[in-house]
This record gives sequence, structure tokens and C-alpha cells, in this order.
Amino acid sequence: MGEFAVPWCRIAEALRQDRTMCGRFALSASLERIAADWFELQGVGPEGGPRYNITPGTAIPAFLSDGGKGAELAALHWGFRPAWAREGPMPINARAEKAATSPYFREAFARRRCLVPADGWFEWQEAEGGKQPYFVTQRPRATAPVLFLAGLWTPGPDGTPGSCAILTEPAAPVLAHIHHRQPVVLDPECRWAWLDPDLRDRRAIRQAVRRLDPARLYAYPVSRRVNRPAEDDPGLIKVDDGSDGGPT
Repeated sequence: MGEFAVPWCRIAEALRQDRTMCGRFALSASLERIAADWFELQGVGPEGGPRYNITPGTAIPAFLSDGGKGAELAALHWGFRPAWAREGPMPINARAEKAATSPYFREAFARRRCLVPADGWFEWQEAEGGKQPYFVTQRPRATAPVLFLAGLWTPGPDGTPGSCAILTEPAAPVLAHIHHRQPVVLDPECRWAWLDPDLRDRRAIRQAVRRLDPARLYAYPVSRRVNRPAEDDPGLIKVDDGSDGGPT
């Protein structure tokens, strides 16, 4: 059965049932500045410009271990599939509660963790007249201009960085009224521990990293235009005209 500790059909079914969020995010902060200020990387190359509606199935920036004590910036396909899975599912999220023991994710959790930079992410709340999108980001005057979403990556068929998934967990109380799940957002001070390929034990990893204080986050309603993947402009992360603009 090779890599499969349990039948493939059971793995696929578990992944289908585990579909959660985050499913959209935005990044307008300069990748060049993020790379230099937080990972000591210079000359990261063309940025491709701000993206305000990043969708699954596209290439997204992620910081990985360079194999030693440093980091590198890679473009990863957002939709995780280990090379050995061939034509298996491509989940965009992995539950933090299960990733370390999941046959699909456990090798990546032990050896190939990454950080996905973001201004914030979108989530949808059930409401009269349809789901209302919200943008979740840092409160004004944040000390760091970017959020770091915890992710897992896997090599492509030729051994180069291939694809990734973003870890999710139960939502913090400040956000739970919008959705019951959220991305795992790490405190940037533990970025090196999260990327460290020599840190492989599940308990040791969890002791070495910590979440960003949820009190530093807030959410506000935004335009339903974000529902359309083709929409991509700064207006998508502005407070919806029908709201008072206050934090949620």
C-alpha cells in the first residue's frame, strides 16, 4: 500500500469532509520588504503586484526553510497534493488538530512547514439575503505590516517547491460569530522555529510556536464583489458602504 497507512478511499473521503476555510486572502504589502525585514532576504525578484482576491488553485507566495537556518521565497500552487498521491485531492486547508497525524499531511507537518504572508483573509457570515463577506486583518497601528499564516508544502514531481495548504483551527472568540474556523496566524517572532526543518516532533513544534494574539485582529464587512474571483482591486478590502466602518 506504499505511503497509505489506511485505504486511499478513506483518506480521500476524510479530506472531502474536512473542507474548511481559509478560501480567499489578500496581500498588498511589499514582498521585497517582507523578505528583507523578516527573513533577511535581499533581491527576491519581481513581485507581481498587489493581489486583493487571492483564490485557490493559483500560485501564492510562501516562505520556506532553505534547508539550513535561513529562508527562501517560493511560489506554491494553493492546493496540496503530495507527489506520491498522483491524482489525489488537492485540499487548500489542513486542520491543525489532525495535520501531524494525517497520512496526507504528516510528512509535511514534520519537515516542510511554510509561512504565507497576507494583509488578511475573507470569511463569509450567514445573513439575510445571502452570505455577507468580511475581511479579517490587524487592527490599525499594528507593529508588523503583515500576517503570517501557517502552512504546509510539498515538493513538485521534479523536487522543486510544488503545492501548499493553509492550516486552520477553531476560530478565536472575537471571530467565531462570523465563522467557526480561521487560519492559524502565527506570531512573527516564532517564524524561524516554525520553518526549522530540524524541529520535527509534534510536541516540540507546538511548544516552540505561538499564535498571534487574537485581540490584534478585527473584522469588517466588505463588498460582495469579492465573491467573483475575477475581481481584484483595493475596493475589495474597504468597508462596505452599508456599514458604519467599526471593528467587529
